[in-house]
Amino acid sequence: MIALVAIAIVGCAPSDAPSVPAIPEPEAPEQNVTEPATTEPEAPEPVTTEPETPEQNVTEPTITEPEVPEPTITEPETPEPTATEPETPEPEAPEGIDENPEPGSDPVEFNFSFETDADGWVVAFADLPEDYDQSIYELDGRHRALPDGLNGAGIYVQGHNRSDDLFMYVKRRVDGLTPAASYAVLATVDLATNAALASVGIGGSPGSSVYVKAGASTAEPEAAPDTIGHLRMNIDKGNQSRGGSQMVVLGTVGHPDIVDDEFRLKTLDNLDSPVVVKADDSGSAWLIVGTDSGFEGLTRLYYNRISFTLIPTEPS
Repeated sequence: MIALVAIAIVGCAPSDAPSVPAIPEPEAPEQNVTEPATTEPEAPEPVTTEPETPEQNVTEPTITEPEVPEPTITEPETPEPTATEPETPEPEAPEGIDENPEPGSDPVEFNFSFETDADGWVVAFADLPEDYDQSIYELDGRHRALPDGLNGAGIYVQGHNRSDDLFMYVKRRVDGLTPAASYAVLATVDLATNAALASVGIGGSPGSSVYVKAGASTAEPEAAPDTIGHLRMNIDKGNQSRGGSQMVVLGTVGHPDIVDDEFRLKTLDNLDSPVVVKADDSGSAWLIVGTDSGFEGLTRLYYNRISFTLIPTEPS
């Protein structure tokens, strides 16, 4: 009996089994197909929103780019204040005016009256043989009182023109000038003479053939022997009635009112014909006054007063 029951159970099991598995098998694949199909359309939707974000990032840099040129506009405004900086040297022009005073300052005056001594002036001679005979040339130069009839004192100069070209001069160094500056030189000379203007003498007139000259030199005026042994000046003084680049003719020693052998004062100047001198590096120059004679006799005179005015000039 027990064996029969087991067979009966086994026989019923196969009939029921086919109907149960057939239902679940088709349902399982249908659900699996729909699940992926749903996720695929959802994926592209977020992809579309992602490109929209970079579009906003592109517009942001374009806004900052116009802001950069704006500071560039302010940068050129900075050179405009630099244009005002050159206006600062304009007030510095007074400094330039202080420099011009060196070649363009007030005139410098030198006045010598010789009341007590020669005041530094030295007498010398030129245009005569180096071995001249003093007994016939009668050269003399010193400080002494003026002759009778005149008050005061002066530098006395005397010479007999045996060489037909005697140059008698006085010289003095002056200081206090602007170093290496150029000056127009004006001289005024008061001299005592006994030569009549309308007079006649050997080789020329004692009054109208003895020429008074004045000027200035950077180097000391000196006489040195030339190739034939005559003492010649180292500056350009001209010759007799002609002036030179460093000395000009002021006039002659002749006085229109001379009577007999009396001495009278005469004033000469070169206010209308200045010479130019350049001061040396120490601010010094040499002044010179003299007579260049064509008269071959004895000339005697006194320098009672000598005055020089040096006017600074612009550099050439």
